[in-house]
Amino acid sequence: MKIYADTAGRRTRQLVGDLLVLGWFLTWVWVGMAVHDGTMALAEPGRQTAESASGIASGLRDAGGRLDDIPLVGDEVADPFDRAAAASDDLAGAGRSTVSAVERLAFWLGLSLAAIPILVVAAFYLPLRWRFVREATAGARFIDSGYDLDLFALRALARQPMHVLGRISDDPAGAWRRNEPEVVRRLAELELRDTGLRPPQRTAP
Repeated sequence: MKIYADTAGRRTRQLVGDLLVLGWFLTWVWVGMAVHDGTMALAEPGRQTAESASGIASGLRDAGGRLDDIPLVGDEVADPFDRAAAASDDLAGAGRSTVSAVERLAFWLGLSLAAIPILVVAAFYLPLRWRFVREATAGARFIDSGYDLDLFALRALARQPMHVLGRISDDPAGAWRRNEPEVVRRLAELELRDTGLRPPQRTAP
């Protein structure tokens, strides 16, 4: 698989682009984590409320249990403690519900804040890189150590602008049909350059 171009200028641009996109991804991951952690700080009061209310409920139940053992009046004395413990349990449950809601908010807020800019850039950049990798990998299989560049020359005739072809020959199609080596090579170099490949070295006559 050919990930980067053979030509120095295009390879440098690809490397810089990859590093910038990677930096963009990491930056937004960090932003998402920071927002997640910052939002989670909002859950601390609810967590403290739940812990405190649970502790109070436990203490009230212990006190009610001891008072319940008092003969004759135990049930009447313990009943307010039991009701207060139940109210504390409700308060603890509300605190836990608040913590759960904040946790869900922190997760989705952090995820969406990181994912949206990452996906927007990935949707534009990754298809371009994949298209290059696919074309360059396929094209590299057709290049050998000889002078067989007909395929690339033919693609250049079909794809390159007329004024570019005109700089190579007054009759580039005819020269290609006549298999004129210099014209074929120059046509092939146009297509190879666009694909990011370097033509094979000229063999000595």
